[in-house]
Amino acid sequence: MRNVFPTEKVRLHQVFERITSDKYKSITEQFRAIKDPKEARKFKANHFDYVTFSGVFSKRNDDSLIEHSSLLTIDFDHLENLEELKQQLLNDEYFETEMLFTSPSGEGLKWIIRIDVSKVSHNEYFIAVANYIKHTYNIEVDQSGKDISRACFLSHDPLAYLHKRHQKI
Repeated sequence: MRNVFPTEKVRLHQVFERITSDKYKSITEQFRAIKDPKEARKFKANHFDYVTFSGVFSKRNDDSLIEHSSLLTIDFDHLENLEELKQQLLNDEYFETEMLFTSPSGEGLKWIIRIDVSKVSHNEYFIAVANYIKHTYNIEVDQSGKDISRACFLSHDPLAYLHKRHQKI
């Protein structure tokens, strides 16, 4: 990933509009057709837009955080039953889903939830949520989410979910 400097500040509803529109449809289809993992990783880094859901940064690294967004991204990879987990997360009794969409590979989910970093650090929150997911759903989450500046690639998902509080009326 070459671009580490932000080009714009976007709100959740704007990200949702981009994901559910056809903006990333072609690039997502091209990516999913690549079979070589090394080539796929390179393609993703060079072609997909990304966001840092957890905050606003002057540069994409944890030390350049300007403001935390109170959002945490939980990344699920290589899921056996994507639709089942999607429904479980949307109905989770402890965490309200802010946004949920299918990852670029089509085999994972990006789950964005609200957290309160005034009492517990981002990293501690991530560990707690990862443990909760492991014990509740018996699924390991991608540990990269503990990095505040973690880039989340935006893919095409016409069935993405956005909490109604973020929807434009």
